[in-house]
Amino acid sequence: MRFDVLTLFPDMIKSVTDASILGKAQKSGIIDVNIHNIRDFSKDKHRKVDDTPYGGGMGMLMSVQPVVDCFNSFKGDLPENKRVIYLSPKGQVFNHQKAIELSKYDSLVFLCGHYEGIDERIEQLIIDEQISVGDFVLTGGELPALTIIDAVSRLIPGVLPDSVCYEDESIASGLLEYPQYTKPYDYNGLTVPDVLLGGNHEDIRKWRRRAALKETLIYRPDLLAKAKLTKEDILYLEEINNE
Repeated sequence: MRFDVLTLFPDMIKSVTDASILGKAQKSGIIDVNIHNIRDFSKDKHRKVDDTPYGGGMGMLMSVQPVVDCFNSFKGDLPENKRVIYLSPKGQVFNHQKAIELSKYDSLVFLCGHYEGIDERIEQLIIDEQISVGDFVLTGGELPALTIIDAVSRLIPGVLPDSVCYEDESIASGLLEYPQYTKPYDYNGLTVPDVLLGGNHEDIRKWRRRAALKETLIYRPDLLAKAKLTKEDILYLEEINNE
């Protein structure tokens, strides 16, 4: 899968996408991250990419010319099945289902905004949709872009060693994940649940499911309203509520 990022801070993107799982996925050719410095396309001698808004107001806006020229410089290399995204508070709030949807594209392009936003004509000329990562304010679009790249990449076959790595995790499964433990068995009097040491896979499965339901009920009860619950799940929840 191809990712392209239009940014004023290319090193910020590179430092994350070259590391850890994303870095390994690039080296193996599963994903391809291309970073484009918008300043390289400014026609101003000082490489200026922003200007004051018509009609007055606070702050500066990213100018249409350098952004559109930056996009056009690689537009012809993109596959037909692509999506151009502007990271913006006006957009749909990003979630796991959106990550699944975006993973179906061959190419995702991200425009990282700064200042007070972008010239409206940029949206009209190159943007397919806007996405928000939450109801809070950041200094730019780089962190949201990296968040989406990471969330989408891990859904691409080969990036993670097994589909269980992403299908059975918190949120992806519809519930929060069950508690997990590793050695030592006893740490300052805190011990691992004995069921996990017994070797009975069915007992372990039941314990994990019940524990996941309990974690979700305590920390994210809103998820239960959308989760696909079995009769067993409902019985577990009744037991938990009666504890």
